[in-house]
Amino acid sequence: MPKVSEDHLAARRRQILDGARRCFAEYGYEGATVRRIEDATGLSRGAIFHHFKDKDGLFLALAEQDATRMADVAAEEGLVQVMRDMLAKPEEFDWLATRVEISRRLRTDPEFAREWSERGVELTEATVARLERQKEAGRLRDDLPTDVLVGYLDLVLDGLIARIASGHGGENLSAVLDLVEESVRRQE
Repeated sequence: MPKVSEDHLAARRRQILDGARRCFAEYGYEGATVRRIEDATGLSRGAIFHHFKDKDGLFLALAEQDATRMADVAAEEGLVQVMRDMLAKPEEFDWLATRVEISRRLRTDPEFAREWSERGVELTEATVARLERQKEAGRLRDDLPTDVLVGYLDLVLDGLIARIASGHGGENLSAVLDLVEESVRRQE
């Protein structure tokens, strides 16, 4: 039997992730059945689960992919820029509409909660490092500990995701993010 190249395996994995992302966005976590994921990817169950342990593994791989992308932006430009990207390119984040279902699983499934929280560590670390650099440069408020600023920005991010997921975008969200950004800046 011929060996499959690493490039072919990587392309197949991307194909699965792209199809699964669309499927989760359209049907939600629970509604994205294996059959629907097969249809969205154009691949068989065996081909999909050759690359991923199960549906949770596939979903968590998407979370990890997004966390990495968001962490890269947060490290260079800040968490508010991540939120601006969500507004500018909602199609790249539309699968996050499953967040309500995820919240339920986080409360009821300890294993899922553990794996999900591992995906957020990279984004949190990038945000903390960026905030610390900004504080050292004198650009951020120094009257609040960094963990409070991170909590505040995380809360805004969660609210933005919930707002977008519910279909209530709104033209004023960019101005709201301006206000958030201004609220963490050092006042001269």
